[in-house]
Amino acid sequence: MLVVADVERSRDWYVRVLDARVAGEYGGTSVVLELLGSWILLVTGGGPDAGKPTVTLAPPAEPDRPSAQLVFRVDDCPGLYELLSARGAEFLAAPDVRDGETRAFFRDPDGHLFEISALT
Repeated sequence: MLVVADVERSRDWYVRVLDARVAGEYGGTSVVLELLGSWILLVTGGGPDAGKPTVTLAPPAEPDRPSAQLVFRVDDCPGLYELLSARGAEFLAAPDVRDGETRAFFRDPDGHLFEISALT
């Protein structure tokens, strides 16, 4: 589950950039996406409720200080970097080769961090 500021904007980005498929939409506040055989739930933020009385859900406040990231193992990191860049992904830097792995990092519209990684 990822908390987003604008469900429609995020849905459209995931479909356009990552080629996700919309599996369901619920009341304008959540979208279920199918991506690489897994589901990602996008939800709008919200305050505490009976089930989580002290929790407020919000998109990342400081994108440069993430507490988590999603990592996708791929066959061709440089090739996917080019494809995703052409689709509108904004990478933090060009693919970097280190310790037998090629990696590149990008963010979604709300600042959630993603990594594509390939063994070299």
